Amino acid sequence: MKHFFALISLISIIQTSNAQLFRKEKVSYDANQGRGSTDNNLLRWGYFLGVNNYDFNFDYNEDLRDIYVKRSPGFSVGLIGNVRINSFIDLRLEPGLLISTRELYYSQSYFQGIPVTAADLTREVKSTYVHIPLLVKISTKRINNFKPFVVGGFSTALNLSSNETNPNDNSNGQFRTTSNNLFYELGFGIDFYLYNFKFTPSIRGLFGINDELVRDEDPNSPWTSNVNSMKSRGVFVNFTFQ
Repeated sequence: MKHFFALISLISIIQTSNAQLFRKEKVSYDANQGRGSTDNNLLRWGYFLGVNNYDFNFDYNEDLRDIYVKRSPGFSVGLIGNVRINSFIDLRLEPGLLISTRELYYSQSYFQGIPVTAADLTREVKSTYVHIPLLVKISTKRINNFKPFVVGGFSTALNLSSNETNPNDNSNGQFRTTSNNLFYELGFGIDFYLYNFKFTPSIRGLFGINDELVRDEDPNSPWTSNVNSMKSRGVFVNFTFQ
């Protein structure tokens, strides 16, 4: 339902702004009416809505069948603080709340000699991230009411659903991950200049730096013993309003 609402909002914005986007007249800032582009301001603020799709990248100790990750689209919402460096470079802070769900499916080869049920082969990993990226945005020269850009930087995230300190582990059905995580991010997008605000769709890839798996107490645990590292990776599609 959240994704449907975001899609309807996007369609509405595009429909009402179509004439502004594709006309040859360049939208400029009107200080008296407080409308148009504010690119020359040192500080700018905004917010974003979007969808995310998280995955896990595994490295293994032994050559067993890969753990299959079933991904589900998640929801993203947050704020934007933008510092203008010059006409082509901006520094951005984008704190947000990201919600995601992944399901892990294990092969029975991980349970040699161990009685196993269907529930043992599946683990649901729910994540609620307080995500804080610091990004550098590098833009091209503005073309009428369009301005493409690339963006990259580093981020940290606090996973409120990690269960890192939970005393129960996979032997009790509880899959645990680390609470604090680090990532690097790369992406691109286009600024669209409208009369009342600037609308920016963008796509960004996220790549984990640290190992996020919390091992089980049993060193021979079938769920964690063969995993050398487990790092998140993901794709964001964000719609920004400034």
